[in-house]
Parts: sequence; C-alpha cells; structure tokens
Amino acid sequence: MISRLSRIAFLFGLMAACSYSQYSILTFHGDRQRTGWISQEKILTPARVSGGSFGPMWNSPPLDSVTIGGVTYPPHLYASPLYVDHLTMTGRPYAGMTFHVVYAASSNGFVYAVNASSTSRPRSVAAGTILWRTQLNTPTGSLDGGIPLGILGTPTIDLAAAPPRLYVASADAVQGWQVFAIDITNGSILPGWPLNINGDTLAPINQNGPTIWQGTLQMSQRGGLNLSPDGRLLYVPFGAYNDLGAGWMVAVDTATPALASAFAGAPSSAAFANGGMWASGGPAVDDSGNLYSTTGNGTTDTTDVPGYWGQSVLVWGPGTPLELVGTYTPWNYCQMDLGDIDLAGGAAVILPDFSSTDTSTPHLITFGGKQGNQYLVDRDHMPGSLIGRPACSNDPTTDLSLGPPGPQPQFGAPGPLNVFGPYSDTYGQVDYAKGRSTGAFFRDAAGNSFLFVSGSSKAADNSQTTVPPCIVKLRIVISTGSPAYLAVEASENTFGFLSPGSPWVTSNGPNDAIVWILVANVTRSASLAGPNVPHPILYALDPITLKALWISAPAMLNVGGKYNAPAFGRGMVFVGTDRIQAFGVGRGLRPPVRR
Repeated sequence: MISRLSRIAFLFGLMAACSYSQYSILTFHGDRQRTGWISQEKILTPARVSGGSFGPMWNSPPLDSVTIGGVTYPPHLYASPLYVDHLTMTGRPYAGMTFHVVYAASSNGFVYAVNASSTSRPRSVAAGTILWRTQLNTPTGSLDGGIPLGILGTPTIDLAAAPPRLYVASADAVQGWQVFAIDITNGSILPGWPLNINGDTLAPINQNGPTIWQGTLQMSQRGGLNLSPDGRLLYVPFGAYNDLGAGWMVAVDTATPALASAFAGAPSSAAFANGGMWASGGPAVDDSGNLYSTTGNGTTDTTDVPGYWGQSVLVWGPGTPLELVGTYTPWNYCQMDLGDIDLAGGAAVILPDFSSTDTSTPHLITFGGKQGNQYLVDRDHMPGSLIGRPACSNDPTTDLSLGPPGPQPQFGAPGPLNVFGPYSDTYGQVDYAKGRSTGAFFRDAAGNSFLFVSGSSKAADNSQTTVPPCIVKLRIVISTGSPAYLAVEASENTFGFLSPGSPWVTSNGPNDAIVWILVANVTRSASLAGPNVPHPILYALDPITLKALWISAPAMLNVGGKYNAPAFGRGMVFVGTDRIQAFGVGRGLRPPVRR
C-alpha cells in the first residue's frame, strides 16, 4: 500500500516533470546545423548555478582500459557524450526498464550507455550505472595525445530508426577504419554492420579522384558524424595526421547499409595534406539536406588547380553521389597553406534564418579557424567556383565573405573579423593556433542574435603563450536591405584557455541563458598520458558579461580528451573524461569556485 505522503510526493514529482520540456542531445552541438543552443532548459538558471547548490552529482565507474603491445592505455573521451531522454532498454539485465541515458564512446574502442538518474521502479538502479558496454574493436597505435586511435569523433543517434541506433566510427588494428550502427537499447551491433572504410571501398565511389587513402595511423576521424534530414545518409569526415594525406567526406547509406559516395579533398596521390576535414564539430546539414564542411591546408604548388580544395568551405547537395553545389575560399589561402594555418579548425554553423525584411542575407553560415578569424558567408550565394580555388591574393579587400564595414585593424583595410589575435599569416600551426572550436548561437528576448566563440589568443604573433581573451561574444549585425556582418559585443579578459572545446548555450527560450565551455587545460601538442596531466575545467559563464557563474574546482574532473564538449539533460551537465561525470543542482554541494 502506498502511503498518502508517498502519493503526494509522486504527484508533485510528476507535475514537476511535466512542467519541463525535455530534450535529447543526439549529435555534436545538439542539432544537424551545429548551433550549440538548447532553448528548453528550465532547471539550469544563472541563479541556481551561481548560488552554491550546483556541483558534482555522480560519476560512472571508470571506463575500460586496453592493452596494446604490452602497454596499458586508460580511456579518454575525445568524443562528446550524447543524451537520450526516456528510453526503454531491451537487453538484460534491464530489459523493460526505462531510463534517461548518457552515451559515451572512448578512445579505446568502446561504446557505453550510462544511467543518468536514479530509478526506483521496478527496482533500484543508481545514477552512473553502466547499463551496457560494447567493445567495437581493438584500436591501433598511439598518436593523438598519446592515446590509441579508437573512437575520437562524436557519434550521432537516430531515434526515428527501428530500432533506434547510434552510428560511430572506430579504428581497428587489423581492419582499419570502420563505421558501426549500434542498437541503443541493448548495445548490439546491427546486421550488415560494420562497414570498412579504406582505399579499396572508397576508390569506386570517389567523386574527386583518383586519391590515395593513407594508412590508419595517418587518417584522422575526429569530426562529429551527422545525418541527412531523413536519416538515410550518414556522413563521416576524415582528415590526416602530420599532413600525410588528403581529407575525405564519406556518405553511408544507412538503409542498405553500404558506402554510397565519397569526395576527397583533392585528387592526390601524394602523402601530403590536401583538404583535411578534421574539425571536431564535423559537417553541418541544413533543412534541405545540403552538407557543409570546412577543410584544412593543402600543398602550395596546387593553388588554383581544379579539384584541390584545401582551406575552403565545401557544400554538397542533398543525396548521392556527393556533388559540389557551393564553395568559399579565403583570399589568403596561399599564406595559410604555407603556414599550416587550417581553416578547418572550426566546423561550419548553419545559423537560424533571419527575415528577408531585416537583412539582404537571411541564410548564413559562420565558421572560424586556426588563424583566429571568424567568417560569415551567405549560403544562398556561396561565392566560390565549383571547379577550383581562385588565384592567390595578398589583398584582404578581395575576400568574398561578409566582412564588417570599414578597415580592420590587422589589415588597415576591409576584411574578415579577427577575434583571437594577434593576427599572423605565419604563426598559426600546432600550439600557435588560435582557434579549433565551433561557435554557439543564441537569440535574446529583443531578437538580437549572438555567437559565442572560444579560442586561445597569444601574447605575440610568434608566441605560443596563451592570454585572454579566450571567450568572445559576437553580435550578428543586421539591417534592412544590407548584408549581415559580425561585430565584437563583449570579451572575457581574465581566463587563458588551453585547448578549449566548443561552447554551448542553455536557456529557457530567450531567458536564463548560460554559456558553458569545457577546457582541456593542456596544449594541442601535449600528451594526455601519465600521472601529471592537468585536469580539465568546466566553466559556466554569464552571457552578458561573460563573468564566471561557476568554475569546477581543481581535480574535480578527471583527464579526458581535447576539444570535446559536455551534454545536458534534465538539469544536469554530463562531462566525458575517463568516465561520465555529472553536475547539477543539489543539496550539500561545495560552494562555487570563483577565479
């Protein structure tokens, strides 16, 4: 018999649950467009997060280590966690039970489902419990941060498929790169999967070849996966480590399953960088199914050769085969190629539409890169050729992005907005780089639109020392009959971020917004192996002033990966490190740390 008090408590809990519009995080930055804005969060408010009751809630057990060649590697999460609200499991021992679930994919080649909140019916399951784990393969080598190349790119989830599934790419020591479909209710690999991605499987479907696919240790799958609007096509991007190969975009037919089409960054047989598609944000997809990706550097002897697409934004039309329908290349791409200053540091963000009565450019994309610039481009009129890049230029006024009006300080002439400086055409590689993240969009109650971007400003153009600002608020300026442009609205001038991940914004509509950012706290070249690696830091910032609402205490977070981001659900923040660590509003938590 349930007591009257228990019934009252249950009813209040039910009413509270029904009062919140719950959401799931199914892909990098929350949606196909990569906007990074959750607009239905009612629990995480600035007052609660800064008021002393926000802090650690639970940790999952440590994830699995692997031993390769006699060396044992602890787990790291380069891939950002995902979250599914209200899912019924079908695998034992939890078959028939419904959970809120965090999904994690590790550098050691494992995928996990983790219980996000305690359950008591029909039996108790503690928050942080691993509901299932699946080892996809045995990863290869040790390269990126001193960790194995298992899973580095953020997976993507299709809840509309039957059964609902998670798509993930992982590297196997024998088979090389493979793409899997996993039943998220029990962890089983679905029939027809995995598919092998290699030179033999890509050559017949490459739309920009012939191109040599390099070995597994050369190919980098760090970019988040994405899906077409109907879920029929899965997009898997690749770059190359140490400038040893061309980039690739691979389209996978999820219904067949089969590799459906591919597009190399260049028709190249050289073991050198050519249009790597490695940004952690991965490709973006608009509502019409067009696919957008930034690319990295190329060779300096193929500047305007047809089919060579280094330092560009590429747009492919819906469906297969992958066919270019738009491009953009910065005016200074030759200087960027020479200095290994990749445009692909950040992924493209497809901004929510503006009214055509408010601006002549209502449909926009934005992106940043290692140089510290942030670009804005009219996606209705992509300014580049479909054949090849333009001739090189030394004149920033020839750039065809939507630059701010008037001369820019770094040029003494009009050109793109430099956000993280000082500007340099020479220093921007490895630890000199000023940006490798994807901005987050937000629109306030007055209809003003903003982009929050993270990076690493430097003490001098030839310095690797990071200095503020490292988080900047940009306004998307619009006016009737004129093209939009970006302008600096505010910057935070005390924090120095080392390898910051992509920001998120949570809010309740236009109200109670918070900017979140996970900072790896190590340089790009630093190893993540060993006992003395600095711990990452989670920041919650006020969206107007960019001052800290809350900062994780030293050693509160375990060592994870680089350039990853948290996930959110039911008023909690989920961080992937060597496990899943959850933060939220609760009693008895330590007071906020302010710096």
